[in-house]
Amino acid sequence: MKKLMLGNAAFARGLYEAGVTVVSSYPGTPSTEITEFAAEYDEIYAEWAPNEKVAMEVALGASIAGSRSFCGMKHVGLNVAADPLYTASYTGVNGGMVIAVADDPGMHSSQNEQDSRHHAIASKVLMIEPSDSAECKEFTKTAFELSEKFDTPVIIRMSTRVAHSQSAVELCERAEPVQKEYVKNPQKYVMMPAFARGRHVFVGERTQKLIEYAETSPLNKVIDNGGEIGIITSGVSYQYAREAMGNGASYLKLGVVNPLPVKLIKDFCAKYKKVYVIEELDDIIESHCKKLGLYVVGKELFGYMGEISQAIVAEKLLGKKNDFTAFDGDVPVRPPVMCAGCPHRGLFYCLSKNKIRVSGDIGCYTLGASAPLSAMDTTICMGASISALHGFNKARGEEAEKSTVAVIGDSTFMHSGMTGLVNIAYNATNSTVIILDNSITGMTGHQQNPTTGKNLKGDPAAAVNLEELCKAIGIKRVRVVDPYNLAETEAAIKEELAVSEPSVIISRRPCALLKYVKHKPALKVVTDSCKGCKMCLKLGCPAISVRDGKAVIDHTQCVGCGICSEVCRFGAISE
Repeated sequence: MKKLMLGNAAFARGLYEAGVTVVSSYPGTPSTEITEFAAEYDEIYAEWAPNEKVAMEVALGASIAGSRSFCGMKHVGLNVAADPLYTASYTGVNGGMVIAVADDPGMHSSQNEQDSRHHAIASKVLMIEPSDSAECKEFTKTAFELSEKFDTPVIIRMSTRVAHSQSAVELCERAEPVQKEYVKNPQKYVMMPAFARGRHVFVGERTQKLIEYAETSPLNKVIDNGGEIGIITSGVSYQYAREAMGNGASYLKLGVVNPLPVKLIKDFCAKYKKVYVIEELDDIIESHCKKLGLYVVGKELFGYMGEISQAIVAEKLLGKKNDFTAFDGDVPVRPPVMCAGCPHRGLFYCLSKNKIRVSGDIGCYTLGASAPLSAMDTTICMGASISALHGFNKARGEEAEKSTVAVIGDSTFMHSGMTGLVNIAYNATNSTVIILDNSITGMTGHQQNPTTGKNLKGDPAAAVNLEELCKAIGIKRVRVVDPYNLAETEAAIKEELAVSEPSVIISRRPCALLKYVKHKPALKVVTDSCKGCKMCLKLGCPAISVRDGKAVIDHTQCVGCGICSEVCRFGAISE
């Protein structure tokens, strides 16, 4: 039977059909749905780990135990998991172990643009790259076979377009591989220097075997249409090239992207008068070709940043440009904003109103950086808000301590914020940290986390008590505020900034989009009382606009949170 499936759903189907038993991941767009779909199969144990490093260590532990395992993450998540990855390359596997990393060309939902092929090269592990949903499933099944054959973790490189596009997938039965016997083997699994040196030799030998495999791998395909033009490509870039060029070019479609073959590429290039390399982000394939002494054309046409597309390929190789109808009017931009009723809005309004510097973090609350709130000074990576606040305050002293805070979400705090807070307590800065507890992992689509009391499947689970955790870390001043109560929130911020010791404010209210949240009736503007001062617009609420000089509330969006009525000085907003 065939079914139209998202790339991520097809990947999960591949995990099921391959006989995977243990899945551990941390949500990160565009990889999140792989694990969510995998959790729908009863035969697979699936969990959200606190972060990607933990997830990879769980998967490696299950592999060593003899079972097929998987962990998934986005490209920046692989940075967090790099420590176990590089050592897992040395230990190898017992049961097959596959890692999904989803790159995000164009930075649709990421703080940087990163090519994960560099991690595969540096860690010396096999990396393969599918180009559509059908390949997502089949490459996943093949990856487990290759993992066990070559004693290596296998990385499958996804991208936003492959993960979130759909194509037909043939469904097959689940394999039930026998769990491999676990045999104690310190020389293989205990990576102390004496044993690691021997495993490094193994990694070098394995790399040579993988290069030989890449030469004849069925994952690498030559589509010979004759003519004078050849294109070397992989992943979604193959789809773009094929759609733009059709049978007007021949293709070497690389499914194995690390290590890259040598003879296969040389033989392909020898057939054509001109060879183009089409790959998103860095020049991995192109540089490999040039090291082999081959003349190819690549980045001088396609560049190192952003996504490629069918239109770009057609323009660069054929000189064709799509016709567009330009609109001459002054069209206002529509940047993403926090939802109507978002509990973070009141907190950021108080910070902005009091001109407080904010060391920010990764989450939907990062939108607090946008106008009109403009309430964020820095955002670096998961957990960095707290560590960076400590450094900022150490550098600038008391003035900074009295006017700077860190903000971090509950899930991000569990991911990598706790250690930063330990550093503040241990090395003593008078730093104020605000944990935005909206009872869910919001940015990636409402996943559970260790503070919510539920696991991935929605079953009851131990819930971390943030107040007690912060106190155990060494923070004596811990208080909870309701961000819908602006007076309470503002007073707490001022008081904690004034004290001469570390403190934590937990801004607690569930995400407005959670199904169990019961909203109040929409508010309305009493037109005669409205002075048109536009003070309410400073909240950046999408439910509020101005018409004919007066504020207007869209009742289809308003959830009755009431912070606009707190801001209005004239009592013009009421239930």
